[in-house]
Amino acid sequence: MRGGFGRLLHALLCLALAGLVGFLSTRFGFRYDWSAAQSASLAPQSVQLLQRLDAPVEVISYAGESGNLRAAIAAFVARYRVHKADIALQFVDPASDPAAMRALGVRVDGEIELRYRGRNERLQRLNEQEFSNALLRLSRTQEHVVAFLSGDGERKPDGAADADLAQFTALLLNQGVRCVPLVLGSGARIPDNTDLLVIADPRTAVAAPVAAEIVDWVERGGAVLWLAEPGENTGLASLADTLSVRVLPGTLVDGAGASIGLGDPSFVALSRYPDHPITRGLETTTLFPQAVALAQLTQPRWQVQPLLRSGAQSWNETGAIPKAGESAATIRFDPDTDEMRGPLDLGFALSRLSPRPDRREQRAVVVGDGDFLSNRFLGNGGNRELGQRVFNWLLADDALIEIPDRGAPDRLIQLSQTRLALIGLGLLVVLPLILGAIGIVTAWRRRRRR
Repeated sequence: MRGGFGRLLHALLCLALAGLVGFLSTRFGFRYDWSAAQSASLAPQSVQLLQRLDAPVEVISYAGESGNLRAAIAAFVARYRVHKADIALQFVDPASDPAAMRALGVRVDGEIELRYRGRNERLQRLNEQEFSNALLRLSRTQEHVVAFLSGDGERKPDGAADADLAQFTALLLNQGVRCVPLVLGSGARIPDNTDLLVIADPRTAVAAPVAAEIVDWVERGGAVLWLAEPGENTGLASLADTLSVRVLPGTLVDGAGASIGLGDPSFVALSRYPDHPITRGLETTTLFPQAVALAQLTQPRWQVQPLLRSGAQSWNETGAIPKAGESAATIRFDPDTDEMRGPLDLGFALSRLSPRPDRREQRAVVVGDGDFLSNRFLGNGGNRELGQRVFNWLLADDALIEIPDRGAPDRLIQLSQTRLALIGLGLLVVLPLILGAIGIVTAWRRRRRR
């Protein structure tokens, strides 16, 4: 009897202990990352950033209900919520209202929108470095002033026409960048509080005093983004010399576009990029309609790095470009003209020691196309992301979080061809022979027992 009572008491105590552990688990949490290099938890840089955020963060994921994408996103955000409880996650099904999604610029299933203190930023790739850097940019309170040159037919920063830039500047405004038009002339100067000057392909010749002021702005250490177009850079030859670049004649065409469904050869699609902080990690295709090729001057005054480069089937076509609906069969490379075979550069990133005492480095970017940021083409592929990267770099806003590679050290196995051959021989020949021999021996022993 005593033994039975003791066993019953022991069982009751075990149940009470299990209930107590379960109750305490709802009140207190314990986490420990046993993975190699703690790859299943956040890096210390991300944790420090979350500790500095003093307002709630809202995460909106435009992911469909089918598949496991929502579960993967929720698990990823949960790693951040461990260190910051006021991170709210909301899912929106893009299929529920496709028109609204197009109006919002949602192009990728699973696209993420981060909101913090009235600002927002979009992510099309989900990893710790992209997510943490977006939070870092949103947390910065300094407002940047970007002046868009106006008065000579340039693209309007607040214009709603297809060629204007209102959609992109609205995106910049949400990230703390104020875009203002700037009309130069009659001795006007670029204000000293300007962080970046944007020249978006003037359609008429820029007056000599205006061009001189732009050159003087660059010589004083100002940052500049020059968006060029074929045949529309009149009056800016002095700026090209100052930046150590040359605009090649004609329009850049690429025969490789037909393989991805581009019927217009003057539309250049890029999916590979030279290594530069702006393009590093950029994996989406960008589209450049009717771009112009660029060349670097010898003995440049800047450190000039290629940013965008066309393929081997491209050249700068100096003849007439067929209009929409016309056959492109008449376009041919003509070696007897100023045409040059690709690869050709259509984007340069320039840097040098800044002449301003409050800046360490002066930066400039020249792109042979302005359409890729326009209202009409901004939503194509990675155009939006590339534009954000260009502005972040020009505004010296690239002091971002570097997340080290914390993957398992043995996740990759390096084998020589000899070892691979031995493994294949063992799996395809030796192992089947061993299994066959075991079967024969087993059958023989069973027959002897009978």
